[in-house]
This record gives sequence, structure tokens and C-alpha cells, in this order.
Amino acid sequence: MMLKSSPTYLPRTGIAALLAGLDIPGEIQLPNGAVVPVGAGEPIYRVIFRSARALRTPMTELGVGRAYVSGDIQIEGDINALFDAREKIPENVPLRQKIRFLYDFVRTSTKMNAKAIGEHYGRGDDFYLTFIDKRFRFYSQGLFKHPGETLEEASEHKLESMFTGLGLKKGMRLLDIGGGWGGVTQYCGARGVHVTTLTIAPDSARFIQHLIEDNNLPGQVFLQDFLNHKPEEPYDHAVMYGVIEHIPNYRRFARTVWDVLKPGGRLYLDASAVVEKYAVSAFTREYIWRGTHTYMALPDVTAEMLYHGFEILDVTRETRDYELTMLEWAKRLDLAKDDIIAGWGEETYRAFRLFLWGGTHAFRTNSLQAYHLIAERTSSPGPRPSIARRMVQFLGNLR
Repeated sequence: MMLKSSPTYLPRTGIAALLAGLDIPGEIQLPNGAVVPVGAGEPIYRVIFRSARALRTPMTELGVGRAYVSGDIQIEGDINALFDAREKIPENVPLRQKIRFLYDFVRTSTKMNAKAIGEHYGRGDDFYLTFIDKRFRFYSQGLFKHPGETLEEASEHKLESMFTGLGLKKGMRLLDIGGGWGGVTQYCGARGVHVTTLTIAPDSARFIQHLIEDNNLPGQVFLQDFLNHKPEEPYDHAVMYGVIEHIPNYRRFARTVWDVLKPGGRLYLDASAVVEKYAVSAFTREYIWRGTHTYMALPDVTAEMLYHGFEILDVTRETRDYELTMLEWAKRLDLAKDDIIAGWGEETYRAFRLFLWGGTHAFRTNSLQAYHLIAERTSSPGPRPSIARRMVQFLGNLR
């Protein structure tokens, strides 16, 4: 409880008390206007509690996130420094959110995926182009040769890694699964590779179609879910940047990749990852990614690829690269604050500010990881064990 007779006192419990215990130099502004310095040294942030309700914010990640997005709590200065408090705040996922995820997972379909993607990308191209790289427009990690490189240079290195890893050559046919804003079409098409892009986001399809037409690139784009794609002839290779997070059914995914590639065809896949599958914060599910969005579980993906007749050629850790990417996105978002608020509202700006700065912290502390892998289709379809067979194997391994 706030003591109005002594405005410099902080509540003994709650978010304000937690911040005071971090020993990070800053300021806490209480609803009555009193400013309380915390930590030693020059303040690098100020947290403003706008109401008594703000001081009673539930001590969960989702509770704090909601209070910030709604404006009950405001943060000025270095928001990044405050994420060290994250480990002290419980991550309680509401029961209704768990039930909703289970429902969406069971009924996973093109329609459900399209709805979830539409909710995220429905803000329009201009929103994302305020903070992602300007050269190839990737919404996944770039690859940094050193931290001083620009985001645009890191995006080009990402394409160089893919082009080399797949062994692409002029005249080959490449499948781009989830094309974003056409970075793969732009880079590979300029080098004579025919790119077929699949996307379930209408704005993405229009953007890439204009890119092909305006630059006379060899390629085509389909507004179609990858899991439903049946090409007239298989592709030489395939690339998938930051899309496996939306396809948690790895068995069906691996089977579909097998069907669309020639023998010897390679898949280049990159993604954000977690050790434990389905570990997505309640805030992210509420404000950023709905539906069945799930960070990649690397052991599960590689297992299914091996079960379905693929050889794993390469797995490379890119956690630091994703940290640097999200750091740059977060900085660019803050620089575009006024334009974003004018175009999409303050709540959108606040939600994405937490998402991007929080993501930067998660990669820095290894709460999230990132990888790319390269898998090659062999001539054997693999054992493809059924659920029943997997259960028998599991029971047989119990000793």
C-alpha cells in the first residue's frame, strides 16, 4: 500500500518493489507524482505507475505485459535493462489459453493457419518495413560476421549461406516456403534460379508478384499452404526461413518435404528454437502470435527428418545472430515510434516494443535459441514409424 504521507516510500510488494530490488540505477514514479530513485548511479530508466491499479498489477509476465500495453505502466529510457527482472516474474499461462492452443492444435488446418497468420500480418507491409531490413526484408535472423555489421549486410549473408548450402545454380528450381517479402526471389532470381514461392498471407503474395513483374525475375507465387502443395514435378531444393514455428506437426511436415523434392534435393531451414516444445510465453500468444505458433524443438525436427528418409548435413547455432537481429529491430521500432503510433496505434507500438526488446533479452540469456539446418533427401523413404510403432519402441527401451 502506498503511504501518501511519505511519498518516497515504495510498496513493499508488487512490481515497484521488485524493480527497487534489482539494483539497476533508475527511477520509479508513483501515481501521486512522487519520484523515487533506486539503485546507485545515474538513472537509465524511469517506470511510471499511472494509477493505483497499476501498482496492483498481477506479478506474472502476462499481467505486467497487459499493464504496459494498456498504458497503466509506462517506461522511459533503457527498457532493455529492465528485462533482467524477467526471471523473477512467474510465467503463469492462463487455463483458457492452454485450452485454446490445444483446440487449435487438434484442428490444425489451412483455414486456421491462415487466420493466425492474417491476424499477425494484417497490419500491412508498411508496419513491418518500419523495422526489418530494407534490402531483403527478412522477418527472421540475419547472419552477422561481426556485431558492427548492418542488418542489411547480415540479411545478405543469410542468403549467401543458403545459396551455398543448397548448391544452387542457374536454371535450378527452388521452392521458397513462406516467402515473406520476397528476399529469396530477389536474390536467387537475379542469379538465374527459378523461385516458386508459397505464402498464406495475401499481402505477401501481392508484394512478391510485383517484385517478380517489376524486375523480370524467373519465378511465381502461390497463395497456398505448404502442407497442401502438390507440384507437377519435384523441386531441386527448398528453403524455409522462420516458418517451421507455424507448423508444429513435424511428422506431416517432413513427409510433405519428401514429396516435393527430387532425390538429392536439399532443404535449408532456419528458425527460433527452444529446448522444450510448445514453450511460448503467454504474452506472445496473447499479443503477437496466436494459433499454433511454437518455437522449433530441434531434436524433434531432426528426428522426423531422419525418420522420413533425410540425411542431416549441417546444424549451425545462430542464437547470437538472432539476438543482434532483434536488437536492431527493437532500435528501429523505437526510432519509428511516432509513425507507428500514428498509423497503427499506441497499443501496437507498445506490444511490439515488449516483443522485440524481450526477444533480444531471451536470445542473450539463451531462453531462446536459433539454428539453421540443411537436410538432404535420400533415395529411401525412411522407416516412418506410426504412433503405434513408436509406442512399442518406447516400451521396448524401458529397462
